[in-house]
Amino acid sequence: MSENTSAAKAAKAPAARYGGKGLNIAIGVCALLAVCGVALWIVQLTGGMVQTGMRNLDSWGAYITMFMFLVGLSAGGLIISSVPKAFGMKGFGGISKVAVWTSICCTVLAIGFVVVDMGQPFRVWELFIYSNLGSPLMWDIIVLGTYLILSIVYLWAQVRAEAGKVSHTALRVIAVVALVCAVLVHSVTAWIFGLQQSHELWHTALLGPWFVSSALVCGTALVLVVVIALRRVGYLAVDQANVEKLAKMLGAFVCVDLYFFGCDLLTSAFPNGSGAEVVAMLVAGPLAPFFWGEIVLCVACAVVCFVPSLRKNGLIVAASVAAIVGILFKRIQLLVGGFQIPNLDYASALTPMAATNWDAGMAGVYQGLVYAPTMLELGIVLGVVALGGLLLCLGLKYLPLKPAGEEE
Repeated sequence: MSENTSAAKAAKAPAARYGGKGLNIAIGVCALLAVCGVALWIVQLTGGMVQTGMRNLDSWGAYITMFMFLVGLSAGGLIISSVPKAFGMKGFGGISKVAVWTSICCTVLAIGFVVVDMGQPFRVWELFIYSNLGSPLMWDIIVLGTYLILSIVYLWAQVRAEAGKVSHTALRVIAVVALVCAVLVHSVTAWIFGLQQSHELWHTALLGPWFVSSALVCGTALVLVVVIALRRVGYLAVDQANVEKLAKMLGAFVCVDLYFFGCDLLTSAFPNGSGAEVVAMLVAGPLAPFFWGEIVLCVACAVVCFVPSLRKNGLIVAASVAAIVGILFKRIQLLVGGFQIPNLDYASALTPMAATNWDAGMAGVYQGLVYAPTMLELGIVLGVVALGGLLLCLGLKYLPLKPAGEEE
């Protein structure tokens, strides 16, 4: 029997039910945490957004930070999956479908955080019936929805291609469209921030490529963690050479991301540039722990990825996790830091609804960190992330994500 025939029969088989007690426990724990997150969300709906740490002067917080972060995880995973097929290159040993599924899970979570941040679920309906197509926020909603649908179609096309029902040419076309959409969705998210002239840290044309480079870092890192874990438990048979190839790519992406960051900081601070205050806030101000944490974690990741003797699976996983946490720190710096130094003067009247440190006047409001998430927000974030873990585990158990044959 030929290899293609074997692959086709494997693809026609029912979805592989994989995993034993460990996977079932993971599904149960994630489901329980997700239910707790829904309960906390109901508390937020009944008591109002005042229960969060967000106010008028810092109207975005943990939810939008996680939205930015998860869009990057999603886009990076889809890019890693689609680039080999789009350009006719050799893949990474059958990890493509797993990478796409992780991308889909992250996209669902990103949309979930937008819904949570809107305050009321009915506002999603109002967003469409009263939409302003001239707003970058609406562009992001449209592109994100299209991106989710396209990711699902791409995964379906890969499964059908293994069964011989979709041609390689059609799959390649879908991969090219998916690649373009993955870059576009992150670019539009960057434009939402970059077009905000009233916020010093956000208003830069470099934000688009900066977002894409960060997406490649955390997306590749997430794929590496998932693939090595699935390889360890026997779900995937991935050659170590492919794992090391991905690790080298991760190291390169980290260096590019740090380069973009350094360019932005140097341009802002030298000589006595208009953004010197921003650089001081990041390097030695209230956001310094996140800034230096990102630098240390990303440099450590690059060292592991580039030194051959360190490219062991355990260290690669640790380096990947470090890169993911580093990019999360970067997102925190960007969002929280954007509210610290306004380009435009705000109204002088302060109330408890307008600022977290309102009784100290404007100087007190901007003296330290304006925003810090409440326990309610952190609980909802944990619940939404658990939902993603639940989707990932269910997909691994019931969807045909295992490669049906050697990837071309």
